[in-house]
Amino acid sequence: MPTWSWIVIVVAVIVIVAVIVTRVAHQRRTAALRDRFGEEYERTVEHAGGIRAAEHELLERERLHDGLELHPLSEVTRSRYLARWSEIQATFVDEPKEAVEEADGLVQRVMHERGYPDDVGLDESIAVVSVDHPDTVQRYREAHGIALRARVDDASTEDLRQAMTHYRALFDELLTSSSASGVR
Repeated sequence: MPTWSWIVIVVAVIVIVAVIVTRVAHQRRTAALRDRFGEEYERTVEHAGGIRAAEHELLERERLHDGLELHPLSEVTRSRYLARWSEIQATFVDEPKEAVEEADGLVQRVMHERGYPDDVGLDESIAVVSVDHPDTVQRYREAHGIALRARVDDASTEDLRQAMTHYRALFDELLTSSSASGVR
């Protein structure tokens, strides 16, 4: 067999191996992102218009997250926020729209105090929070949407109750999470 034939065979084998390695690496990355983000992965794929764009977005979220200096709340701060939550929840019976608005603001303050960005838009801030709290961030988005509808009197009392439940889920995770940046 001529030398050039061997060269072609070796190059073909190298190309095939490279394709297989690339495909396996991509499948592992996809599996890792799916495991890490859960339903947030599927939501991002739907909104980004495809897997490649979604995975790029999720990796960018992780990169931004890794640059943050997240920290747990002190016990005093946690107690202060819990007391404020109790006050907000108590007002729900008489002033449900106002309670939802206050709950939204309180959750945002806790996010920022933990070290999540507050100098970006709410959607971007929520995206970074999803790195640590992928299972509850969609509930937060739903609650925030209800709060926006309530501002124009387009939310029922049941909607508002649901918003409070959703806010509480992320609020509890933010208060009890002790992970600092880089520790997951």
